[in-house]
Amino acid sequence: MERISTIQRTKEIVSEYQFKFSKSLGQNFLIDGNVLNNIIEGAQISETDAVIEIGPGIGSLTQYLAERAKKVVAVEIDKTLLPILEKTLSGCNNVKVVNDDILKVDVHKLIDTHFPNERPKVVANLPYYVTTPIIMKFLEEKAPVSSLVVMIQKEVAERMQAAPGTKNYGALSIAVQYYCDVKILFKVPPSVFIPQPKVESTVIKLDVKEAPRVQVKDESLFFSIVRDAFGKRRKTLLNALSTGALKLDKQMIRETLNILHINENIRGEALNIEQFAKITNCIVEKTK
Repeated sequence: MERISTIQRTKEIVSEYQFKFSKSLGQNFLIDGNVLNNIIEGAQISETDAVIEIGPGIGSLTQYLAERAKKVVAVEIDKTLLPILEKTLSGCNNVKVVNDDILKVDVHKLIDTHFPNERPKVVANLPYYVTTPIIMKFLEEKAPVSSLVVMIQKEVAERMQAAPGTKNYGALSIAVQYYCDVKILFKVPPSVFIPQPKVESTVIKLDVKEAPRVQVKDESLFFSIVRDAFGKRRKTLLNALSTGALKLDKQMIRETLNILHINENIRGEALNIEQFAKITNCIVEKTK
């Protein structure tokens, strides 16, 4: 199979099909075989693996996945790329291209249809503008996937991995770490893409946990408390929770923090995920 992950071959394909890059779809094609190999190694793709790829583009990463995985389903929103993929993946009998918007796809149905009784891996070079919605769709909908290895904006990756008390720590950190073990694999410079993005990229691995990191009695309340806690970072947790979207009773919050031996003047960014879970469970008990 002819590799297409070079600047010359990618430009030839783009020219041959008169393909126009879409800024609105965040299209940036990888042109570096070493980076693609590193993604495959980071995702630990083997011949027994089922893979969902999001946004295959012209198929550069798809080719590498097809060589290592048992089966690949590539979901591509841009129908103008379908004839290109038909050609570049013509030798890949284990690849199925689905023309759809991953944010509108029923991922449970997708997996049941193509990977019955399996937990596929998600591997993707994600468009920056929909990075978080795509990742959170798989996590919040509890899609039966084992891991996500994705190329995303460096700053977003750092927020996902961030620890309490650091400048990048926030609601996204807790949301992702609630569902996954997070590991940054490597950074990627703009020069390995066509066209070159204006930001640095990072490949991150999210190993989906069999059960959430903490047990909460009301998951919706847990995430609402987290969002309120980080909604206005300068506010103390007491004020943030009483004036945020939830508008929780201030005295109840004060009593909750006292029971848990948490200083009422603490800010949300200083709390770890376990403390947020305890606050949630305590409030649930108090409001029964």
